[in-house]
Amino acid sequence: MIQRYVLDLHEVDETQAAVVGGKGAHLGGLGRIEGIHVPTGFCVTTDAFRRAMDKVPVLDDRIEQLSHLKPDDREGVRALSEEIRRAIEGTAVPDDLAAAITGALARLGEQAACAVRSSATAEDLPTASFAGQHDTFLDVVGPTAIIEHVKRCWASLFTERAVTYRRRNGVDHRTVRMAVVVQQMVFPHAAGILFTADPVTGNREVATVEAGFGLGEALVSGLVNPDVFTVRHGEVVAKALAAEQRAVDALPAEREALVDAQRRKQQPSLTDAQAVQLVQIGRRSEAYFGRPQDIEWCLADGTFQIVQSRPITTLFPVPETGDRENHVYVSVGHGQMMTDPMRPLGLSMWQLTAMVPMHAAGGRLFVDVTRRLSSPASRAGLLDAMGKGDPLVRDALETVLDRDGFVPSLPDADPGGPPSGGTSEPIEADPAVVTQLIERSQTSVAALEHDIRTKTGPALFDFLLEAFEEHRRVLGDPLSLQVITAGMDATGWLNDKLREWLGERNAADTLTLSAPGNVTSEMGLALLDVADVIRPHSEVVAFLQGVEGEDFLDELVGLPGGTEARDAIDSYLDRYGMRCVGEIDITRPRWCERPSTLLPVILDHVRNFAAGAAERHFEQGRQKAREKEQDVLSRLRALPDGDRKADEAKRMIDRVRTFIGYREYPKYGIVSRYFVYKNALLEEAERLVRAGVLAEKEDVYHLTFQEFHDVVRSARVDDRLIQRRKDEFRSYHALTPPRVLTSDGEALNGAYRRDDVPAGALTGLPVSAGTVEGRARVVLDMAEADLEAGDILVTAFTDPSWSPLFVGIAGLVTEVGGLMTHGAVIAREYGLPAVVGVEQATWLIRDGQRIRVHGTDGYVEFLP
Repeated sequence: MIQRYVLDLHEVDETQAAVVGGKGAHLGGLGRIEGIHVPTGFCVTTDAFRRAMDKVPVLDDRIEQLSHLKPDDREGVRALSEEIRRAIEGTAVPDDLAAAITGALARLGEQAACAVRSSATAEDLPTASFAGQHDTFLDVVGPTAIIEHVKRCWASLFTERAVTYRRRNGVDHRTVRMAVVVQQMVFPHAAGILFTADPVTGNREVATVEAGFGLGEALVSGLVNPDVFTVRHGEVVAKALAAEQRAVDALPAEREALVDAQRRKQQPSLTDAQAVQLVQIGRRSEAYFGRPQDIEWCLADGTFQIVQSRPITTLFPVPETGDRENHVYVSVGHGQMMTDPMRPLGLSMWQLTAMVPMHAAGGRLFVDVTRRLSSPASRAGLLDAMGKGDPLVRDALETVLDRDGFVPSLPDADPGGPPSGGTSEPIEADPAVVTQLIERSQTSVAALEHDIRTKTGPALFDFLLEAFEEHRRVLGDPLSLQVITAGMDATGWLNDKLREWLGERNAADTLTLSAPGNVTSEMGLALLDVADVIRPHSEVVAFLQGVEGEDFLDELVGLPGGTEARDAIDSYLDRYGMRCVGEIDITRPRWCERPSTLLPVILDHVRNFAAGAAERHFEQGRQKAREKEQDVLSRLRALPDGDRKADEAKRMIDRVRTFIGYREYPKYGIVSRYFVYKNALLEEAERLVRAGVLAEKEDVYHLTFQEFHDVVRSARVDDRLIQRRKDEFRSYHALTPPRVLTSDGEALNGAYRRDDVPAGALTGLPVSAGTVEGRARVVLDMAEADLEAGDILVTAFTDPSWSPLFVGIAGLVTEVGGLMTHGAVIAREYGLPAVVGVEQATWLIRDGQRIRVHGTDGYVEFLP
């Protein structure tokens, strides 16, 4: 293949990023759009980069060293990066390459002032923009200076910031190449940045123009304050003009100069008409590249010139609907306490087994609530349900409703879908009802395990589609919904009435301690029993402290007490091994697949508790609940009409203690079924690996259920699709899903709107009463937890798999959660003061910092 060291921009398009880098490819694509002007220039290609780098003998070795540094070795990154840059800048450019650059420069004018700009192959990607990570040089004149600055651009591939950015985005240093764009300088009247979507709210209908006099470099680097124009539907709807303008002017044949712009002080850098015209140009770029753009522009001689257009990578994607109607979406992950991204197989499996239609975006799931918001009757019920669960969701929805015309107003009608709760008929507190429901679920799972064993190939997928129908039938069992609703309603009744009659706040938190039949709290206590078996055997404890792989269970047998320890862990996994963090995603490794995840918790329990802690913990909770019941009833009887009030309260206490524990069982049943599905699907994936269709079985995680089915039928897979999905999944980790999302792309998270929180405290939702002080332990990965008795757990979210940690902590703070989400339910079950929905708690609270958690009032204070 003939190598070309230089390409004119007009020869390039957006498909050639491997040759001219992301910036060069986008500029070439822009030049093909009617009505868009791009400054004349050329690209020094990645072939030129490779040719020049062949002359740097230490380069490959140093890049290899860089790739193997630990993520937190900042000094190592700094030193190696600096060494690589020095080596590149000190290398002579081969004569034929220098001649190619000089020849291209002659076409611009040998003494023309030029911008010399880095253009890496991993730049301006849909998943990672690399904005500001590599170097740009302005007003460079003459062949010698141009070639010298081309080398500096090559070297900027290894600035410390670029290396760190690649590591954070999972980009291998060894795969990246650097091209360089050389363009004729533009001497602008004004320049700046255009975002074709609002970079703060995400609204795709709103564009933001930032403009300043002179070079845009001054604005980007923060030397000047911009004029800001907000444009919507072809009209400037808001603008903020800088109080005092300064500018960096590029003067022909001279260096750029920072000047006071007194002559410009009284006028904006753009007229409204120019701002609207610029947004129209941006919309053309957005349409061409297929996503919102971050555009650098300049205005010279009355013409806009575009000098860069890259995707805005921080926007949360909008679900695709295929229509132009307005939609309002509520996050599923916030309700399920799992806001991490899911892989395509996990997303599609949850969609296929859910009770309502769900839409995927950014690796997360959302429910379209537009129809329910449109009807006054269903709107009230939806807002009430959301408000009880997570007030921030309700507030965000009300913010959307306050905007005239976004949500259409429709007459009351059945919004479709399943009922939001069970029947309103009262149900007596009969434990046999719960037993019956659990037996139904167990029978259904057992039948699934039996029937799926003989299914392979396309027949397996046909069987699973039928199994999903049974899955939804179990979830929608009217009696199950009635029991769950009865427990929740009784909780609300007790809190409301006992506050009204006795001034008691959150009395149900104590009355539900150690409620029977809560499979999630039982799971947490059961790990204390496992620790009891291990604790007496010091060699087993020492061995478990050094475990690194997943084969440790069989190795235990050779140690004194090892067989008992293995049997205890195996017994625990037999009942709970299908669980894991983020368990709604079928692709997540389960505890039985990765048992080492549990070892930090087991070892904490060995260190922090004495034998019999599980039984003592449960009995203490039950005794507190019993004493609270007696206290409440005796005080009620002393009131006017006290016997009636006490009888009603007793009925509700019996109801809540009978039914509230069952609230956790349906999720256990779902996850049990999911594990059966997963095992069958992975066996099918292994067959595809043996047949040479797949490289590895986990590749199917990046296919939807239907795509997986198609691969099984055809024995063919699109490897490029799988790689693209892997890249997308990696990029989704950088996105924070909003509680509410509109079809315009606006991301809303709501606000508490409270004035009763002390200054400096963090506001949240009170979900479990009490106040506790202690050391904050910020834990983002359960497998890395290192907790002491009295610690307060601070984390992003807690699904049921986190409950084993709850038995050893004194309080809980989470970023996500609601009154009836799993973390809140188990915190009340264990009597832990808890505040959830604390925005950015894991960032604002430092690990080891002393804090006070106000679980009754819903805020967190920092202590000296």
